[in-house]
Amino acid sequence: MTDTTESLDGTPATAGDGTGEAQSATVDEGGWLDLLQPAHLATTLMLSMGVALFAFNGFFVSTVLPSAIAEIGGGHLIAWSVSLYLIGSIVAGVTAAQLKQRFGARRVLIVATLLFIAGTVVAAMATSMEQVLVGRVGQGLGEGVVAAICYALIPALFPTRLVPKVFGVEALVWTCASFGGPFAAGWMAESFSWRMAFLINVPFGLIFIVLAAFTATRREKGLEASGLPLSPLVLLSLGMLMVLYSGIVGQALMSAALVIAGLALLGFSVIRDRLSTSSLMPHSAFGLNSTVGTGLWLVLLMPVAQATSSVYFVFGLQRGFGFGPMAAGGLGAVMAMSWSLVAVMIAHIGAGSARRRAIEAGPALQCVGMILVALGFHQGSLALLIAGQIVVGAAFGASWAFLSQMLMEASAAGERDKTSGLIPTLQSAGFAIGAAFAGLAGNSLGLAEASTNETTNIAFAVTFLIPVLWTVPAVLLARRSTRLAEGVLPPSA
Repeated sequence: MTDTTESLDGTPATAGDGTGEAQSATVDEGGWLDLLQPAHLATTLMLSMGVALFAFNGFFVSTVLPSAIAEIGGGHLIAWSVSLYLIGSIVAGVTAAQLKQRFGARRVLIVATLLFIAGTVVAAMATSMEQVLVGRVGQGLGEGVVAAICYALIPALFPTRLVPKVFGVEALVWTCASFGGPFAAGWMAESFSWRMAFLINVPFGLIFIVLAAFTATRREKGLEASGLPLSPLVLLSLGMLMVLYSGIVGQALMSAALVIAGLALLGFSVIRDRLSTSSLMPHSAFGLNSTVGTGLWLVLLMPVAQATSSVYFVFGLQRGFGFGPMAAGGLGAVMAMSWSLVAVMIAHIGAGSARRRAIEAGPALQCVGMILVALGFHQGSLALLIAGQIVVGAAFGASWAFLSQMLMEASAAGERDKTSGLIPTLQSAGFAIGAAFAGLAGNSLGLAEASTNETTNIAFAVTFLIPVLWTVPAVLLARRSTRLAEGVLPPSA
């Protein structure tokens, strides 16, 4: 049995075996204003709000937690506020497709957002850091489901010709969050309180619920609901816990052991999931003989490499170049700005061959950008650092929308929700794994103890060279995934 969908250039395609075999015809391009037409406006706002909740929440919390610790204590637990949030987000994200199938996107989005709001209120009203952590778990569980289902709804609620532009809008939201989030959170904490900075999520969450109630889809009739496989979830949770805990442990040897053990458990969770009658992931996930399998590796590896910048770039500007927090944070946002700009500039591309080249360019540009950043630290050159950040941002901007759309359209109809929802979940997992590797490398090189600028810059340079290793297999996998997807990404418009 086959399923008729649209190919990545906006034409009818046939997907049946999940490998991305398809036929194409002509291109029907849509403009940016189409997203603001009555048929798509509410949906565009809902998906943008879902991304904004996820993005702004992360930047808000990292900014206001020091103020919270000054009032309620618990500074030794600050790292867990990120770790527990990520674990909840990742574990919840992989269950989103089955929850959507069982209860419908509308009901699941509303319940997940209410859970996010409840976690927000618990954290805002906390009198101890332990209570903040409970709230962060609730935020992570709710937001993980929201992000995954919002991704799954993109191919369901928009015509294929508009999908790259939807991702362009999401990239703009991320840029606003990364640039404006810390400033807004700091202003609220100083003008009102850190509790108010948490509570700002509540009205936004309520607006999202209203939009979801009117635009999200109900449960489709005729779909059989299946139970959640527990063993893959347990292995996934334990694996992520070990990986994230490795960044808290001070000893390099113990950190390395935790990372290795955590990655092994994550691998076992994928294997166990494949053996489940009701799997959480598409059955071809992380295989090397399908577009979905190789593409998901790419979704994971690019954030793994990028995580070093997220952990050490702003710190490096402060430690090695003497920048203050505001200036360093502003320069740290250059990557996100570049991502958004490039994503918007190329969203109109319709030819499948050009889209394949854009996907293949992503990890190659990331490799070049990371090398430029490493050279910038080594030579003490701010120009090279900024150039590297711009190139890395361009890597994601050029490839991410087309890569995501390729994976969605290469999936068999019955597994499309699983693939779509897994993209933001894998992105979060990649950043978590990459942060663990970055912390292990930084601690081993003595970044925290380096005393002179010369010593510090050399350590930063080596730390930023290590992630280049992750871009090499990503380059090869990008080429393989696009070759396997030539039916989904036709050679000409």
